[in-house]
Amino acid sequence: MKIEQKEYRTIWFENNIVKIIDQTKLPHRFVIKDIKTIKDAVNAIKAMEVRGAPLIGATAAYGLVLSILENKDQSFLKNSANDLIKSRPTAINLKWAVDRMMKKISGVNSNKIFEIALNEAKEIAEEDEKFCEKIGLHGLKIIEDIHNKKKDTINILTHCNAGWLATINWGTATSPIYHAHKKGIPLHVWVDETRPRNQGANLTSFELNEEHVPNTVIADNTGGLLMQRGKVDMCIVGTDRTLANGDVCNKIGTYLKALAAKDNNIPFYVALPSSTIDWNIKDHKDIPIEERNSEELSYIEGLDDKGNVKKLQIYPKKSKAMNLAFDVTPAKYVTGLITEKGVCDASTEGIKNLFK
Repeated sequence: MKIEQKEYRTIWFENNIVKIIDQTKLPHRFVIKDIKTIKDAVNAIKAMEVRGAPLIGATAAYGLVLSILENKDQSFLKNSANDLIKSRPTAINLKWAVDRMMKKISGVNSNKIFEIALNEAKEIAEEDEKFCEKIGLHGLKIIEDIHNKKKDTINILTHCNAGWLATINWGTATSPIYHAHKKGIPLHVWVDETRPRNQGANLTSFELNEEHVPNTVIADNTGGLLMQRGKVDMCIVGTDRTLANGDVCNKIGTYLKALAAKDNNIPFYVALPSSTIDWNIKDHKDIPIEERNSEELSYIEGLDDKGNVKKLQIYPKKSKAMNLAFDVTPAKYVTGLITEKGVCDASTEGIKNLFK
């Protein structure tokens, strides 16, 4: 997709260096950062310079390529793999990508290990881009159906950033939106600001603006009222981990949007590539929920009147804070899952039939 009219992907490999768009600097500054070592890759994931389940997975894959450049020893690679997996615990794509890479390179001691690893990392990235495009085409049909009935602008609510900045390209939740926009379907996106890191306001609105998609940033608690007043036609969100029974783990606050959508008979869709499905965990209570630094809640970053980026404390120093990053939306509140293979019910049977 585009930034300032120039096409970009979120990550690429160039001259033995991994290049990323540093998302902690957006929307006020556009910075391409060099990732040169496995330590750099781990830190980029931890610090959320890259974020979004599919992009984290691709970054981990390229991280192992950098690890090979440092040391081809198998024990070093295994330690690198463990460090990557531990960097952020909730997004299943991270472990999926690391396991896929290690399966390719484990036991390979020849000079070809670098080539094998690089080709696999590139394949993971290419595959994600293709999957996200297919997600968009499947989701487009849903938007078309709503537009054919309404004959007016479609209002879509989304939470956090499941856009192209969270993947390699296209995004998951945004891919149907981009495809509909390119086809000329009139639409408008309600963008939850998504506290505390404001990925909706900072990233989703930013990328929608760059693609000229009409959008409005709203406070996280606004969606319910908009649904009650008939100003939301559908919700589309992404996911960091979806269980094989259809339960969806996504950015904190997603569950509340799903409850409001259910109460107001508004379709609530979740867009995801198959790499985000966890086929092993049976009970959503067993999903590891990341708890991040409380300072993400107590401080906020923005521009002052001189255009300088400033970080400000917004509530009392003595106040304690809990910063849980994700919640779980039970399958019964999900209208459907939009995947690269098509749309299915958020249920064991629905997922099994689609991916059998």
